[in-house]
Amino acid sequence: MDGVIRRLRLASGLVMLAYVTTHFVNHSLGLISVQAMDRALVEIYKYWASPLGGVLLYGAFATHYCLALWALWLRRSLKMPVAEATQLVLGFSIPFFLTDHVLHTRVADTFYGADVGYYATVLHSYFVTNPLRGVMQLVVLVIAWVHAMIGLWFWLRLKPWYPRWQPILYALALLLPTLAILGFFEGGRQIAALAEDPAWVAQLAQEHPRATPADAARIDEMVVWVRYAFVAALVAVLAARLARSRWQRRRGIVRLTYPSGRVVQIVRGVSVLEASRMAGIPHASVCGGRGRCSTCRIKVDGPQDALLPPAPEEVKVLRRVGAAPDVRLACQLRPQGDLRVTPLLPASAQASAGFRRPGYLHGAEREIAILFADLRSFTQLSEKKLPYDLVFLLNRYFAETGHAVEAAGGRIDKFIGDGVMALFGLDTGVEAGCREALAAARQMSERMEALNRALVHDISEPLRIGIGIHTGPAIVGEMGYGSAVSVTAVGDSVNTASRIEGLTKTYACELVISDAVALRAGIDLGAAPRHEIEIRGRVERLVVRAFASARELPVLQRGTAKRAARVAAE
Repeated sequence: MDGVIRRLRLASGLVMLAYVTTHFVNHSLGLISVQAMDRALVEIYKYWASPLGGVLLYGAFATHYCLALWALWLRRSLKMPVAEATQLVLGFSIPFFLTDHVLHTRVADTFYGADVGYYATVLHSYFVTNPLRGVMQLVVLVIAWVHAMIGLWFWLRLKPWYPRWQPILYALALLLPTLAILGFFEGGRQIAALAEDPAWVAQLAQEHPRATPADAARIDEMVVWVRYAFVAALVAVLAARLARSRWQRRRGIVRLTYPSGRVVQIVRGVSVLEASRMAGIPHASVCGGRGRCSTCRIKVDGPQDALLPPAPEEVKVLRRVGAAPDVRLACQLRPQGDLRVTPLLPASAQASAGFRRPGYLHGAEREIAILFADLRSFTQLSEKKLPYDLVFLLNRYFAETGHAVEAAGGRIDKFIGDGVMALFGLDTGVEAGCREALAAARQMSERMEALNRALVHDISEPLRIGIGIHTGPAIVGEMGYGSAVSVTAVGDSVNTASRIEGLTKTYACELVISDAVALRAGIDLGAAPRHEIEIRGRVERLVVRAFASARELPVLQRGTAKRAARVAAE
């Protein structure tokens, strides 16, 4: 049901946005002439003034307004981000400002014989007869446009393509109303100049009669009563919310415990996201709590009878991001009993966090291959170079190693000083990951050789690297703080891989790998020098293989790695 309501709200909003957009385009033609405005209005009027257009437009307005009242009723708290509050306030103010325009045009035209289907008549009324009414018309158009743009932003920013088109869409959102306002004023200026001629005013009144003073008074009275009706509907919903809150408090209190140890008390029916907002606890919610983005998702811990089953729309969103069984959307979960809740994303999470993503990003143990690489003799090199030259060399080195890792199918975890950490097999499995890591090591060596040839006149001695590769279980997930959050891995396997990379100095070689890597990769490296080493915290000794150059490895392409993984699995 929630999905149907969201689609109805979106569809009705888009219909009204189309109407406002055509109005703005029509207004902007005032920069050419009033006649151009009238010619365009005749064509536009054919659609919106037709029976089907009227049903579509007024039906969309009634639907959107009723759903807005329903959404207000569903909210257990009026604490919300500024963008949501702005959209809500502007949305409920639109009927109040728009009533006067609608009744003095459509109602006057339909029931009182007034001819207001031309810009000359409307602009004369707004710029000569009653300028205040013209100001009100501009205000309501701007309010409606801002309200629509906020809603459009909430909807579109969840689309993967939106960041690419955002500058163009922002430009259009600013350009169209600006041109419309300028065109409206220019048309009004032309009409005001013509109205200085009494003969022109008399001819306008004869060709396009207006409502009589008595009829206009009746319409003014209708405006007042319609505005009262809109206000009454809004007040009724607010009063009903207050009565519901008092009634629900008699049914008992639910306690939510957050990771900080803070306990928030709420009544049944309040969502976890609303509870966070009521308590002033920062909580991500890119879509504004509409159940579309998944950025508000939480890990829940508590009795099953405290959890209502997720609706199909919530299940769909959670599957999209590969969420674990104990993960729910905070905006959709309305606890029936005490729970421990843990927000899984920082409060500053962006829309991209709601896109389809691997489940391990939330934290999972995975068998992966880990590669560490380090630039040799970096300290001596840095003493002989200016800061600019040193940054240039490091960036070239990072670019070459980064390209090698990505070409092989790996993921750069981080750059540490002059070192690189990369992960393999996150999505393809550990067997394929080991072969990808070996392929990346070989490519690193080849790229370093090419880089040395390119920099032969800039460095006194060739750049050298040490590479270490190991495989094993590691905890993988998004870790960090603020803008420094990234996918990384921690655990003994990561520490061992770093230790193995350090052995390249001990054995005076370019590459050292553990036997486990060769075994998982399904390749025979028996001819390579074999060493047994002790690893702190481990009882058994670790067998490693040393290579003077990573180019001694067999050529392993990314596709080969995938085929080998399938063979190993069979």
